[in-house]
Amino acid sequence: MNRSRRWPLGPSPRRQSSGASPSRSPVATWTRRLAAATSVGVPLALLATAWGPLTTGHPAHLLLLAAVIVIGTTAAVWRRVPPWLALALTVVLVAPLLYLQPFASTQDGDDATVLRPDGPVRAGLVFHPGARVDHRAYVPLLRRVAAQGFLVVVVKEPLNIALLGGDTAPLRAEHPEVPVWAVGGHSLGGVAAARDVAADPAVRGLVLWASYPVDDLSGRGGLRAWSIRGERDGFTTREDVEDSRGLLPADTRFEVVPGAVHAFFGDYGDQPGDGVPSASRDDAQEKIVELTAAALGDLAVHAANGGHGREP
Repeated sequence: MNRSRRWPLGPSPRRQSSGASPSRSPVATWTRRLAAATSVGVPLALLATAWGPLTTGHPAHLLLLAAVIVIGTTAAVWRRVPPWLALALTVVLVAPLLYLQPFASTQDGDDATVLRPDGPVRAGLVFHPGARVDHRAYVPLLRRVAAQGFLVVVVKEPLNIALLGGDTAPLRAEHPEVPVWAVGGHSLGGVAAARDVAADPAVRGLVLWASYPVDDLSGRGGLRAWSIRGERDGFTTREDVEDSRGLLPADTRFEVVPGAVHAFFGDYGDQPGDGVPSASRDDAQEKIVELTAAALGDLAVHAANGGHGREP
């Protein structure tokens, strides 16, 4: 005979809730909110404070900001991701953004990347900016160089890191009127310039601003190389340049700008960790322009003479 099943007196057999689940606790909720707010707020704040260099530079930086917002907020609201992991991921995503925030140009309005002389083009220069520096910070100096008969192309680097850029041959191919090309750069941009020279024998000149190569160019025949550094540079020191001499051709010209520091090679303000200048920015930059124009003039004469001679 079937008997109806009876439960003993006491609590229901159904499991009683012992409180909020870990993923829905107040601490977890606020952790997720913090992760989401940071993932959105930090990129937007960085965009607002560096609007000029980020919106006129290479699009990779804007794409990175957008990716951090999407990935960070997705991890924060997705319940399958533990709150602590969402917050940790946010920190990992945001930290590089803070490091990559560019040094903005102190000169307004000029975001040109191709600078042309009024008359015939004697030679060309592809220029790599320094790490994390707004490309526009170099335009005023390089425009003065271009005015002396040279076509200058300023590279917009991905994330303002020159070593992340590709081959500059396509940029040079856009200007068939240029008879001979040099590649140059400031600081890390100079390392990228030396890399271009090592990879492409069509490049006949190298102009280093407060920089030195890591590639061995000592055996590169026909290369006209100039190294221009600041006397009071706190980053590219005299010892750094001297130690790299063996990587450059034996006839490389080494020039020193009296009293100049690292940040004088562009218009982006002071740079933490730099040396203390003993010359004015204007005087130092006048010398930098003079030496750079001399380097390109030397290259033009050398090429016009079939690989012989220097500009007087």
